[in-house]
Amino acid sequence: MLNKNFYEKMKMRHRDTVLTAILAASMICSGAVTAVPAQAAEYTLVSAGAGSVMDENASVESQETAADAEIAASSETAEDVENTESSEDAEASASSSEEISESSHAIDTDEDLTSKLNAGAAAEDDIREKAEAIADYDQDNDGKIAGYVNIGVAHVDNHLNIRENPDENSDLVGKMTKDAGCEVLEVSGNWAHIESGKVKGWCKTEFLYMGDEAKARAKEAMKLVATVQTTTLFVRDEPNTESAVLTMIPIDEDYEIEEQDGDWLKIAVDDDEGWISADYVKISEQLDKAMNLTELKYGEGVSDVRVSLVNYAKQFIGNPYVWGGTSLTNGADCSGYVQSIYRKYGISLPRTSAAQSTVGKKISPSEAQPGDLFFYAKSRGRISHVGIYIGNGQIVNAHSRKTGIRINSAYYRTPAVVRRVLD
Repeated sequence: MLNKNFYEKMKMRHRDTVLTAILAASMICSGAVTAVPAQAAEYTLVSAGAGSVMDENASVESQETAADAEIAASSETAEDVENTESSEDAEASASSSEEISESSHAIDTDEDLTSKLNAGAAAEDDIREKAEAIADYDQDNDGKIAGYVNIGVAHVDNHLNIRENPDENSDLVGKMTKDAGCEVLEVSGNWAHIESGKVKGWCKTEFLYMGDEAKARAKEAMKLVATVQTTTLFVRDEPNTESAVLTMIPIDEDYEIEEQDGDWLKIAVDDDEGWISADYVKISEQLDKAMNLTELKYGEGVSDVRVSLVNYAKQFIGNPYVWGGTSLTNGADCSGYVQSIYRKYGISLPRTSAAQSTVGKKISPSEAQPGDLFFYAKSRGRISHVGIYIGNGQIVNAHSRKTGIRINSAYYRTPAVVRRVLD
């Protein structure tokens, strides 16, 4: 019988590792994120999360001072950590080489598990093979599939509404896209009480795979996902440390892996693609989770027009992303979506996100109210994406061709600027 506690400890190995590499200088210059030298770390301990933007006035000197303080506080350098881990990896690989063939990814013993996990996400073996092995181990020992014991999978073409109570007139609390997963807590009549991500509520059982059918569907629908394990991770234009930084992504965000090139993983960020270092992510097979959809209500501290605009914008969640489009039903890109939503409220906005980012009043993220606009930039500070803030640290946006119109954390990548157009 495998030692579950040992497995859980090893599974979190990279999360618990102390990362103290030197921060890259010149990350921010006039609102731009520039290329970083090859010697620079692929992450930064300077938080770029809630309440932060790419500060166009931030000095390199202040960033380097903060980096020096972080490094001085640690007794190990990044090189020490890296060398220690490399030694451990070599030992783990040597100890298990006689027990595991190169063609096999099965985990049968604690020694097998140690070898697989200590190999790291950047091991030469294909990362999908490693993720599948861990998923199989989870299922064999915990009875879980994609992290769920009593799994349910959304059986819809578009999205499935999750309500506060088992009543079609009850408030919406979330939505699940096609093949999203959930834990089925109980079934009452033709309603299922479920939990998915941060959303807990009720949905119709006719739109939910359950039991063996759900397990089979989950195995077909699971995606290979990279979960960021460091405060802020660089997304680069090419799979090397000499290429330009396109953007930065925060800790605990999930990104579907599209391709692997050695120690680098290609992910989609909005409708763009970029590369991240596999050393700073956790690889797993997952199902999509429900989107939190707490409805704004009138008379609760937000102006009526803002409540109306946000609730209207959320009606189109699940509809397609179409580059160059402005149709809320047949397809829109990020700026076309925002332009069409605002048009309904008598506000004319420019067509592109770059032009929209010059309209209205610039505010800090901490000042944002539902209806304000969050903008995101590529390298050199060029605005490339926009979303509508809906409260609770979230935006609704025409995200990408894969996901369509959806809800994201407002800090799923570092905001470049926040603008207020509504009075």
